[in-house]
Amino acid sequence: MAEQYAIEMRGITKAFGSVVANHNVELKVRQGEILALLGENGSGKTTLMNMLSGIYRPDAGEILVDGKPVSIQSPEDAKRLGIGMVHQHFKLVDVFSAADNIWMGSQEKDFLLHKSRYDRIRKVTEKFGFDVDPEKKVYNMAVSEKQTLEIVKVLYYGAKVIILDEPTAVLTVQETRKLFDVLRRMKAEGHAVIIITHKLNEVLEISDRVAILRKGEYITTVDTATTNEQALTEWMVGRKVDLNIQRPQVEKTRPLLEIRDLTIKNDEGAVAIDKVNFYIRGGEILGVAGIAGCGQKELCEAIAGLRPIQSGQMIHKGENIVGLSPKAILDKGISMSFIPEDRLGMGLAPSLSIIDNMLLKSYRDGKGIFVDRKRGREEADTVIRELGVVTPSAETPVRRLSGGNVQKVLLGREIKAGPNVLVTAYPVRGLDINSSYAIYDILNRQKKDGVGILFVGEDLDVMMALCDKIMVLCHGRLMGVVHAHKTTKEELGLMMTGALDLTGDEGRHAKGIAKDTRFGEEVEE
Repeated sequence: MAEQYAIEMRGITKAFGSVVANHNVELKVRQGEILALLGENGSGKTTLMNMLSGIYRPDAGEILVDGKPVSIQSPEDAKRLGIGMVHQHFKLVDVFSAADNIWMGSQEKDFLLHKSRYDRIRKVTEKFGFDVDPEKKVYNMAVSEKQTLEIVKVLYYGAKVIILDEPTAVLTVQETRKLFDVLRRMKAEGHAVIIITHKLNEVLEISDRVAILRKGEYITTVDTATTNEQALTEWMVGRKVDLNIQRPQVEKTRPLLEIRDLTIKNDEGAVAIDKVNFYIRGGEILGVAGIAGCGQKELCEAIAGLRPIQSGQMIHKGENIVGLSPKAILDKGISMSFIPEDRLGMGLAPSLSIIDNMLLKSYRDGKGIFVDRKRGREEADTVIRELGVVTPSAETPVRRLSGGNVQKVLLGREIKAGPNVLVTAYPVRGLDINSSYAIYDILNRQKKDGVGILFVGEDLDVMMALCDKIMVLCHGRLMGVVHAHKTTKEELGLMMTGALDLTGDEGRHAKGIAKDTRFGEEVEE
């Protein structure tokens, strides 16, 4: 007798115009298992799951639920079939409570009018060990609470198949472990869980099997217990990839920038960075770790001259450059490149071609009134070739590129400018493992050339392997600066949540370290 699966996708094909996102894809998910879905950028993972959750309709193929063919024409159809998807970008109403966000999609009659809805939601949260206050407003929630609420939503609606798209992208180590504990309980209750992630260490830790897509086609499904990171990478990419992140030793130089008692406010007028001190050395990568929203965005924008500073100093060669425009900072001898978190909103002009976006950094260098498009084309072609940007041509508007390729264009342009200070926020977010390692190599080459790099990241394993030092922020305050090769993920997680403060005497004595009196750093022995 053939094994019955919770979900079967047979011969699924989906095209958008001339671009084939999925071609003849096969996928099977058992009840009571966690299946990881792997693939490079553009391999069709999210498109495939969007068809399972009713957002897209397949052009060909069939979907079976509990062995029976079904037609999923909308998210409502998926909900009725017990399929729920937690998207990477949350679908919540900030001014509503947790309970009312759940109620909006509920089919229960008069659900809103009864306070008992709080108790009904609490029963779901207690069953799986969630920590959610049904009466709490979403705008008062941390990122991990919002994600938990999204999971509670689909469980409350009766989902037996849960799809999670990059669920740990903005979680601390401790929050990731709590999430994995929840997923294991869901698995024990008989739920089928599909998790899309680029983090291979998490795949090996949480999944039972791994399904792999490459360029829109199904490659294989393997048992997690019988595989490893290297094998998974080769399946994804189609060739061998060196998974070692290098940390070249470069002779230290004097600080290119010293940040002293910096205080910055966010867009709502609240303090985002509170009297923070650190410095950026040439030939060094300084990582910035912290829970999303702890002030990283505001810090990067202030250093780049794009956000006003309330108080404090940024010292370059003994001179305070606070208040200067990006052009004035450049005139002072600091060639600053900034790779913002918001690629299309701040970093690039979406409607312009790759060529024209390359020229945005250098058009002022021309001697005449005409822009040197030949130079722009040469730079665009170089970036496309070296970073493997997938695009029909250099004339393609960047808004038509995938998220990963947009990031490659932005990073390539900023590197081409020849900076001596590079500020980068989440440079590999959304990139597959092959492209990510190419970015790490580029950053290391910049480091060898004496560039000072501020690296805001979310993957602590990567930061510990790539960075020389890691600065940790919690609610805008500096918790300490530690040497990457001497710390642990657990220690960084405690600092990110404010449980460990190495800038104070108690925290330093507990760890047995000395302190740089100005910058709260560990002193290398």
